[in-house]
Amino acid sequence: MPSSVGVDDYALTRVPSTARYSWWTVAVQRFGQVSALSQFLLGATLGFGMTFWNAFLALTLGAVILEIVAIFVGVIGAREGLSTSMLARWTGFGRAGSALIGLAIAISLIGWFGIQSAVSAKGLVSLVGGLPEWGWSLVFGLLVTAIVLRGFGSMAWVAYLTVPAFLVLVGWSISVELTQHDVGALLTSAPPGPQLSLLAGTTLVAGGFITGAVITPDMTRFNRTVGDVVKQTLVGITLGEYVIGLAGVLLAHAVRSAEITTIVTSSVGWVGILVVVAGTVKINDWNLYSSGLGLVNFVGTVFGKKLNRGVATAVFGLIGSVLAAVGILEEFTDFLSVLGVVFPPIGGIMVAEYFIVRRWRGELEAARALGRVPDESPNWVPATLIIWVVSALLGGFVEIGLPSINSLALALVLYVVAGKLGLVRGVGATATATPVSVGV
Repeated sequence: MPSSVGVDDYALTRVPSTARYSWWTVAVQRFGQVSALSQFLLGATLGFGMTFWNAFLALTLGAVILEIVAIFVGVIGAREGLSTSMLARWTGFGRAGSALIGLAIAISLIGWFGIQSAVSAKGLVSLVGGLPEWGWSLVFGLLVTAIVLRGFGSMAWVAYLTVPAFLVLVGWSISVELTQHDVGALLTSAPPGPQLSLLAGTTLVAGGFITGAVITPDMTRFNRTVGDVVKQTLVGITLGEYVIGLAGVLLAHAVRSAEITTIVTSSVGWVGILVVVAGTVKINDWNLYSSGLGLVNFVGTVFGKKLNRGVATAVFGLIGSVLAAVGILEEFTDFLSVLGVVFPPIGGIMVAEYFIVRRWRGELEAARALGRVPDESPNWVPATLIIWVVSALLGGFVEIGLPSINSLALALVLYVVAGKLGLVRGVGATATATPVSVGV
């Protein structure tokens, strides 16, 4: 594939130490992911059915769960410098399993990329006009695509611009509404809607970002140290959940409604336009970025082709933007939500393999010392596929406790047990082709 299309960004190789970034640069992007407009909606949902302090507790518990998952999986990414789908080859899934993961990531996140573009388009139509909804969907989707084409460095600069702007604008818009209310009364008022239990609230918080937590290696492969992963996760997720989530809780109590996003973006005039754009671009660029990485791994594994990440990004960005413009993705929201249950067990299996079972850990470490990936990987790991399916089904159909965390924990336990019983064995092996680094 031509290297003139975007930046390949080490899609199939380790990120070298010279291409790593400071923890703060990565943390700003992580914070941008969590502090999106969707977080307002989550906070409003909690506030509509919970008291402020119960919502605070739900956000705290949910954030702790997400941070634990993101830190453990993120440490693997930082140590090995590999994307989630590439790491999967040597963290329990084998080549075929990693191809399935890459495909799941690609389909799921490009779907959400299109949906987020459509959501932004609706806001821009009402606030700006000028273009029909399909036109704004294309404009917004292609704008994000152009950012992601240039890789992690371009996305970092965008984060430095949009995240502070989003916080300032949101702070302004919130203050406009809250100055009309007694904040002290809001902190102690009863929820305006049907009561939401602490368990249900925590499930909403943890489940809302569990996919992002599981694919953390796509981001943390650019971290320099394990300590950087811990710092960025604690800062990014904690602030993201509290700052935007609690603001949504207060607004829900203030306006006595869960539909606070429209209020925030429409009550402050042209500032609402910037809130929509700044509040969506930082989650949508990562949707597209990780989707492209998943596609690169899938094509390389299944077809043996070295697809340039920039090409994958351009193709997927165009497809996602067009699908958003024609409105077809709204019909697939339920499908994408169901697809999301496959992700939590992936994190459990990867953590169990890398830190406990360690069947392929030695190969990763030996290759890391040489600055490359292991020479070969297993084709299949049957025990992993069984554990993955069983755990995903539990998360999808058992409604006791936290479904996403249940499936992740079950996958971890089952994999450890399988490892102790000697059942974690690869079937076949394939030499790892050394990809030509293009567009880097």
